[in-house]
Amino acid sequence: MSLFDTHCHLDLMVDKGVNLEAALQAAKHAGVERILVPAVDESNWDRIAQYAELYSMVEWAIGIHPMFVTEQSLEQINHMRLRLESNLSCIAIGECGLDFYHGREHQALQTTVLIEQLKLAQQYNLPVLLHVRKAHQELLKVLKQYPLPRGAIVHGFTGSYEQGMEYIKLGLHLGIGGSITYPRANKTRMAFARFPLESLVFETDAPDMPLSGHQGEANQPKFAKDVLSSFILLRNESEQTISKIAAKTTKEMFNY
Repeated sequence: MSLFDTHCHLDLMVDKGVNLEAALQAAKHAGVERILVPAVDESNWDRIAQYAELYSMVEWAIGIHPMFVTEQSLEQINHMRLRLESNLSCIAIGECGLDFYHGREHQALQTTVLIEQLKLAQQYNLPVLLHVRKAHQELLKVLKQYPLPRGAIVHGFTGSYEQGMEYIKLGLHLGIGGSITYPRANKTRMAFARFPLESLVFETDAPDMPLSGHQGEANQPKFAKDVLSSFILLRNESEQTISKIAAKTTKEMFNY
């Protein structure tokens, strides 16, 4: 078994008191061979890039999270462009997207910052890690206007089957996270039971999105194995088939 945790905030996990090296060892023991750490804004780019430099199993993405968007974000976009021009070691743009969970006061600015990041993904031929809350239709509209040559992952997807298929029809992938471990998440569980396997990848979103039975704990990449185990129960395919196809999907997307 070879798992790729495609969305794991190692830096925030460490801030919650988790020992990084112990967590990486535990992840390896659980079959996690690669971890992708998304950015939130310029404040953590250097830190997560250093993790990728220090640990061979760690990769990183550069981006600006919609909940961190400010008037300075457009200046940060210019800094992103300069870093990308210097043959940056990151393997994706993100996480970026739209988040209207707390309202739409910053909808226009969030949309502008997202579009500028999608343009960078187009220019530098990189996949994208997408964040979306209460904004599926708005995000889909933007994505149709700015098609991504290397695709994207809609991370931590918890929408309906119909919403998920709209992303899949655009050639995008959906991130399976800890939400499917909760029996009450019936809509999400039944949607993932039906999605095409080739359009799915695994993630933890550590230290957030704790799995069922681990509420109150800091989530860790080792729990990607438990996400896989819960997913297997929803499908007709074997663990070997699911793992093999997920590995093929991430290798093609991230070119490793």
